[in-house]
Amino acid sequence: MKTATKALLGATAAIMLALPAMAETTIRIAYENNPGEPADLVMNRWAELVDEASDGEVKLDLYPSSQLGAKQDVIEQAMLGVNVITIADVGFLTDYDPDLGILFGPYLTEDAESLFRIYESDWFKQKEEALRDQGIHIVISNYLYGTRQLLATKKVETPEDLAGLKIRTPNNIMQIRAIEAMGGTPTPMPLGDVYPALTQGVIDGVENPLPVLFGQKLHEQAKELSMISYLQNTSLWLGGQAYFDTLDPEVIEMLHETGYQAGLYSQELAAEEDARILAAMEEAGVTVTYPDVAPFREKAMAVYEQFPEWSDGLFDDIQAQLAQ
Repeated sequence: MKTATKALLGATAAIMLALPAMAETTIRIAYENNPGEPADLVMNRWAELVDEASDGEVKLDLYPSSQLGAKQDVIEQAMLGVNVITIADVGFLTDYDPDLGILFGPYLTEDAESLFRIYESDWFKQKEEALRDQGIHIVISNYLYGTRQLLATKKVETPEDLAGLKIRTPNNIMQIRAIEAMGGTPTPMPLGDVYPALTQGVIDGVENPLPVLFGQKLHEQAKELSMISYLQNTSLWLGGQAYFDTLDPEVIEMLHETGYQAGLYSQELAAEEDARILAAMEEAGVTVTYPDVAPFREKAMAVYEQFPEWSDGLFDDIQAQLAQ
């Protein structure tokens, strides 16, 4: 964390020197994750950076644990101009630009860094401008949520083991179709509903990065962890353009700059947390399986043929960018 911490401090100092005095502003940050999970730690770091960069004039009020509602509800609030920033996987934006869904495709890459290069590309910047025209303002685009694994009540070693298993997914089409293609029965629901759903047998499993599975205590109800690593989960933090239009341009610039530094911290934290949490889950009685992911990947590739609305040659274009 040494190099990244120096970079964070240096960047914060530079922002403070560059900005004039700001009017007092309080911005709400909403997310489903519980206190202590990486998302919460990163948001607390972002709040510190914003406080320092604005000399206390801009504050981030944090609302973890779905306090302001489920993700989709909060996104809709933001679109209506409500003062709120929330986390959204790019798969949630397919209604606004279908092509963006490919960045949340299963087994698209094993390298999150290559995905982040796409988020800095001219291709994505054009998409970002188009989203603003539709009312969506992306604040952080370099956030690493983690690698999504599978926790279930039954051991999963092959795609065939997924047959008949109801697997919770977020309510976005990319993950729904990915789980379906690999053999499971996708069951969309908000993250806050997953623990009782597992307890009551409404679902048989859930996919998410390890820190989320552990932070939500889902391992108390499902003891079989399958490391299928089917998705490098990069995420966006976004708000409504209508609300951002009410902010001073200097505040917006500062939020972007400090948000980028928070995103770097998320990347560092994700690598550290996986190893620690895997050990903690094993100690709590979870059985960890490391299946051959090739059969899962082979079945998941069918997803990329299910979106005729995508631009011609999109998959090949993205693969070429990932290979650079």
